[in-house]
Amino acid sequence: MTDNIGVLGCGWLGFPLAQRLVKNSHIVHGSTTSKDKLVLLQEEGIRPFRITLSETELQGDIAGFLSNINILIINVPPRLRGKNAESFVEKMKLVHTEIKKSDVAKLIFISSTSVYGTVEGEVTEQTPPQPNTESGKQLLVCEQRFMDDPDLQTTVIRFGGLIGPDRHPVTMLSNKQHLSNGQDPINLIHLEDCIHMITTIIQNQYWGEIFNGVYPLHPKKMDYYADEAKKRGIPPPNYLDNPPKHEGKVVLSTNFLDKSHRFTTSIFT
Repeated sequence: MTDNIGVLGCGWLGFPLAQRLVKNSHIVHGSTTSKDKLVLLQEEGIRPFRITLSETELQGDIAGFLSNINILIINVPPRLRGKNAESFVEKMKLVHTEIKKSDVAKLIFISSTSVYGTVEGEVTEQTPPQPNTESGKQLLVCEQRFMDDPDLQTTVIRFGGLIGPDRHPVTMLSNKQHLSNGQDPINLIHLEDCIHMITTIIQNQYWGEIFNGVYPLHPKKMDYYADEAKKRGIPPPNYLDNPPKHEGKVVLSTNFLDKSHRFTTSIFT
């Protein structure tokens, strides 16, 4: 069964996701904020739309983007840091208002394990979120906004740290000194598994659910990042020998794995 699918936000994850959906014979609308990327989307068989979100207005042909699609994937990062920080909640309110004017009935909202905050121990989809960062708090508000809409069948995916081609946290951590969380477990997922999860959810029509998206291996950060730095020939991060004692969290993708699905791409790149 093929669907007409809109991908709001064709960035690092959204663009290869849209490519895969086209390959799987779906009709795909893709949005970008970049004028230069419109041609690239079109060349890949994706119907391109230039749409820009702010907390006060939504610029671009959002009505055209939402027309004739029955599934919408919202893949817009909060971006709450820096001088141009804007309310993610207000942006999503504007998107929600436009969705209500359309025929979109099914929605996938890409969220983050940051909604669990400083919860320690094993974390599943049943664990009550306790966000302690502004992005985590705003993502949770937006999750609830879409899931509480009785006219939408909303599925939320909470991804861990994203890795993939030209993207790995070790490059930002390289040579950092006196880090205190070396004993904490990692909670990462490869780009290929992000796409695998999303396409599996669409194919099996898992609507109205919450999924954690984290690869099921959780070595200590100090060990994992030392190995990854060595592979790349860059200085590893330095961790304290006697860090403050806390357990850290291990995010389990219980819902996905309990449905007999598996992850396909190692985090040991």
